[in-house]
Amino acid sequence: MATGDDLKYSIRLFASLKERVGASQISVEITQPATVSELLDEVVRLYPGIQPYLKTTLISVNREFASRSQPISQGDEIALFPPVSGG
Repeated sequence: MATGDDLKYSIRLFASLKERVGASQISVEITQPATVSELLDEVVRLYPGIQPYLKTTLISVNREFASRSQPISQGDEIALFPPVSGG
């Protein structure tokens, strides 16, 4: 639910996450201030099919790997990368 303190974030998705959602980018609104973890909670609420993937997903904020406790700000570039396997 959007309020006056909500900001919209664009999140880029890669590999199996992109396939699961059917899009390479999604938008999520969350209340500020927020962390990566809170953003992921809203992503799961909107796209429950990717929840099993998020436990091992790498998160990038402004092209640097981020912890789930990292604060996010308006304008941050956020991307989600599932683990890669293969040879």
